[in-house]
Amino acid sequence: MDYKKGDYVTRNSYNNDTLFKIIDIKNNNYILKGVNVRLIADSSKEDLRLYEGEEKKTNDDEYADKIKSMTIRNDNFFYIPGKILHFDGDRDYLDRCINLYKKLNIVAYGVCLKEIDFYKEIGKYLNMIKPEILVITGHDAYYKKGKNNRKVDAYKNSSNFIKAVLEARKYERSHNKLIIISGACQSNYEELLKAGANFASSPKRINIHSLDPALIASSVSLSEKNKDIDLLNIIALTLNKEKGFGGVKTSGTMYLGYPRS
Repeated sequence: MDYKKGDYVTRNSYNNDTLFKIIDIKNNNYILKGVNVRLIADSSKEDLRLYEGEEKKTNDDEYADKIKSMTIRNDNFFYIPGKILHFDGDRDYLDRCINLYKKLNIVAYGVCLKEIDFYKEIGKYLNMIKPEILVITGHDAYYKKGKNNRKVDAYKNSSNFIKAVLEARKYERSHNKLIIISGACQSNYEELLKAGANFASSPKRINIHSLDPALIASSVSLSEKNKDIDLLNIIALTLNKEKGFGGVKTSGTMYLGYPRS
């Protein structure tokens, strides 16, 4: 069977468990991007199966509804959520995250760059936007064969995320004044937290949903300022829960005001 760019496929060798979109073809090598997971992979033609289902991706409204369900609202008050700056190595995933923020009426700014360039630009954007929440994500991978999972060189982009977190902490050292969510699929969880992230992936070196970083950022943005977030419940909202994301107890960033006009 012939495949073309834009086709949705799964891989037989992985029990067809992940939905991909073909983004490039080089000879008999097909470059694939996860639809719902932050994953770039390749495959031979023979290993592919065309996906013929109607549902191409998770309904993003469900993610917005999950976050709204956690937030108690009183119609007598008005609310000012925390501002988000979102760095992403993938334009498609960034657009999806920005759309989620819009659904939740959160002010958010997106920057799409190669992961290797994050640390060079992050200080400039932090000074320009002055966010309460910073997301640093994109693509990553843990190269298991012969590698220690605590070593940064065992990962595709964890070192670049770590450098970006360290630069951000030069701008603001306090974990409650600048809340950082960092990492992607299979990232070095421990080293990202050590560098200064409040939340990071991936404790069990597994894939995360394309919206997971934005889900956590939104939850913090919509949690009341100077009160501890509901850490366990926020982590539980993500695709693979504590296997995919973890973090430290953090204060919310949303101001409440009265009266509502």
